Amino acid sequence: MVDKSKIVLALGEEDIALPALVNRALAANERLKYRFALLQAARSHARQPDLPFSSLHVERLACGVDSVELDTVVGSALQENGRYRIPYAEGLVCGIVEDMQEMLVPLGLLASGEAGSGEEAQFTTRLARLSERVQRPADDLLDDQALGLLTSGDREAGDSWHLLVMDAHRVLNQVQSRLAAEHLEGAAVYNIDEADRDAVRAFMAGLHRTAPLKFNHPGLGTTVTRSGDTLIIQNDIGTTDAHVLVVHVSVDEVTVTYTDVHHQRLQFFQGLFDGVEVDWEGARSRKDPTMEDGLYHLCIGRFRSAQRDKLLQFLDLLGSRLVFLIDWNKARKQLKAFLPKEETVALLSWAAKNGYGHMAFLLCGGQQLLYDTLKSAGRGSLRYGEQLHQIIGLPQARQLLQFVLAACSNALLAGRSQALVYDELQAEFFSYFRSAEQDLFDAVVEHAAYTVEIAESLRDAWLQLGIADFNQCLAARALRARDWERRADDLVLRVRETSPHVECGEFMLRLASCADDVTDELEEAAFHCSLLPRSPLAHPAASPLAALFALALSATQGYLKALVTAQALGQGTAREDMQEFLQAVYRVVDLEKMADDTLRQVRHALLAEEIEARELYVLDAIAGNLERATDALRHTVQMLRDQTLARAAL
Repeated sequence: MVDKSKIVLALGEEDIALPALVNRALAANERLKYRFALLQAARSHARQPDLPFSSLHVERLACGVDSVELDTVVGSALQENGRYRIPYAEGLVCGIVEDMQEMLVPLGLLASGEAGSGEEAQFTTRLARLSERVQRPADDLLDDQALGLLTSGDREAGDSWHLLVMDAHRVLNQVQSRLAAEHLEGAAVYNIDEADRDAVRAFMAGLHRTAPLKFNHPGLGTTVTRSGDTLIIQNDIGTTDAHVLVVHVSVDEVTVTYTDVHHQRLQFFQGLFDGVEVDWEGARSRKDPTMEDGLYHLCIGRFRSAQRDKLLQFLDLLGSRLVFLIDWNKARKQLKAFLPKEETVALLSWAAKNGYGHMAFLLCGGQQLLYDTLKSAGRGSLRYGEQLHQIIGLPQARQLLQFVLAACSNALLAGRSQALVYDELQAEFFSYFRSAEQDLFDAVVEHAAYTVEIAESLRDAWLQLGIADFNQCLAARALRARDWERRADDLVLRVRETSPHVECGEFMLRLASCADDVTDELEEAAFHCSLLPRSPLAHPAASPLAALFALALSATQGYLKALVTAQALGQGTAREDMQEFLQAVYRVVDLEKMADDTLRQVRHALLAEEIEARELYVLDAIAGNLERATDALRHTVQMLRDQTLARAAL
């Protein structure tokens, strides 16, 4: 495109020339940022030549600088006697001066005319002062003072070319918005061709489709112009200074340049296009003391297609994703108190892909909303360092927080009150915590089932003492019992982690701990069985020992039946159901008394005949394990009886 701004100015038509001059000034701004970054990267490499570095090749191409030799500047920079030898330093400084002058042309024009705001006049004065201090590098040598004057972003250190560029860029953006010839679907546009309008409409259609999800938060302002053969779309996203999206649209390609002070949000943004053929270049980090944390990150993605409708579809998708970036890091930090870090990002991705977002959640109270709801519905609160998934399990916590984000978004979009949102969440949380109580009881029942498995395996093993390879059989069953006992221990640990946040949690933990003594004794009995030096089948103690194994099995089965029956009992329980429960309880109590008597029979038989010392020790240990198991079972069912009767009386 031929530049006609000079002739237009000569004809006195400043207002017509101004949009083109602003466009050129913004292009100069991109080149200036590249030159500053190149000088900073060269100094860093000269100071620490062993660290990895970037040539800034991608940034050079993105801003339209054609000097290929500049790709060697960073790698060739050296430190010499307190100064830095930077190849092409003189050309870089001259380029900074020239681009700065071009950047200020439209501002100078505004300062001299009626269209100016008065703010533009200061830039010419600042440029003159800085020009007096700038050093033209001799032999490509620059010191820290000269580099600071060029690239410093610290306002306390005094004015610099970098600060002048930043301030001028801010005013140029304001001027560009004022100069827009029209607003197309809400975008400020100027100097575009008729063929550009479908691209603008596509981008804005996607933007408007999801923009309501930002509610009253500022952001998503869009400016569109044309530069040569490229349509340029810029969106300010939110209010963070380095949070910007610039889109270049050509005949067969859309190039997305995205900057962000949060690297995690940059990765999240890229993830919003999973399944779309976007060619993302590696993200790069740039130091800038004027940005949050003194650092910002940049990524460039390209979507290519020879079909115009495909490009338009991508622009629509791109516009629709931007609302999910506003206050994203704030939402991530607040949700991080309830889920693991990676799950938090996955939750926000789910909310974006399902059209809910996170802004409504923040507006409804965010983290405090969840704490209040937990305290009310969960009848407790999170302890320091504890997360929601540690209470109700990760799948349940994930589903619950998905419900929270969806409910907040749906409610605010429909104009419902936040009080109603709180009530909805409270009801949902209550159902999850009731489910947590059920899960707790299920864990105790599963623990009892493992106890029955061990007891049954022991009884069956004792019946096989007559086979030839009984030692191998007993050893295998001992290993299996140890595995079951470890699984039972895991269930007790699960009960321990969940119990502080469930109403009946303290009791369930005491019950599980008492029942775990049964499992431990039975597993120990299985171990002692594997130590038998020979089959005791012919010994007089074999028969009462077999009876003791059967009693232990019956007692574990009775405890399991009592648990399952108690699970359904409560206020208003039918008499028949309560009788069934009590019968199971007292069956275990009776079996424990029978086990006491049988233990005495075993020991009487062991001492009735001479027996080898090792065998005597092992058989007596087995009998003791079984009797202690039934004793622990009696304590456990009596604890269950007391709790169940108390609950039924409420």
